[in-house]
Amino acid sequence: MSMNRREMLIESGKLIVLTGAAAAALDKLSGATTEMPEKYRMAEHWWAMTIDIEKCIGCGNCVQACAKENGVPEGFFRTWVERYYVKDWEAEHPEVDSPSGGASGFPESRRAPGKSFFVPKMCNHCANSPCVQVCPVGATFETPDGVVLVDEKYCLGCRYCVQACPYGCRYIHPVKGTVDKCSLCYHRITQGLTTACCEVCPTGARKLADLKNPKDPVHEFLRQNSVQVLKPQMATGSKVYYKGLDGSVR
Repeated sequence: MSMNRREMLIESGKLIVLTGAAAAALDKLSGATTEMPEKYRMAEHWWAMTIDIEKCIGCGNCVQACAKENGVPEGFFRTWVERYYVKDWEAEHPEVDSPSGGASGFPESRRAPGKSFFVPKMCNHCANSPCVQVCPVGATFETPDGVVLVDEKYCLGCRYCVQACPYGCRYIHPVKGTVDKCSLCYHRITQGLTTACCEVCPTGARKLADLKNPKDPVHEFLRQNSVQVLKPQMATGSKVYYKGLDGSVR
């Protein structure tokens, strides 16, 4: 059973049914005797992600996994990795590259002495999302559990949200003509799984976080570390928290 945007909002105070993708998967289990999992309750979750810059090695596994899991068209990215190089510690003028979104890693750098590091980027699933505010038909919306999604059935492809997003995380799907972006693997997390990008990260640099779960390790992570968000001056309520984010990152 699938649910459109409006039905989802109506059900926000009730038990949530499965997403379309999850329902399709369960349809294949017809006749199985395994017990159905407990229904997902939106009100009990508030999703976020933590990224530890010092742990990211720029391997590109996250980019590849995201593309495979979500059918991202070639040349487009729901998540990508940028390599920053700061010469002589001049944070105001970093050099940034991201060949193929970092999907295949990065070539060896032969630059002059300086510092180099990797920064994974994605939709920040903002609590005060500019994209949600400018969508003229409500196709871009925030779920009660804090994930910003796009309802393809209503999207006009007008690009207002693409222009409004300060993080450059949205694109127009070349075939569908509608907006596409990171969905935080909503079809997975509502089934008790982590995101595809977090699942394949070899160093644990990326972690899915549930801010409403008192037992989630995110709370200890936030207490013990100084964290930042991208472009804090935009006051978007970003829910992607970076540890070790350099001041040169834009």
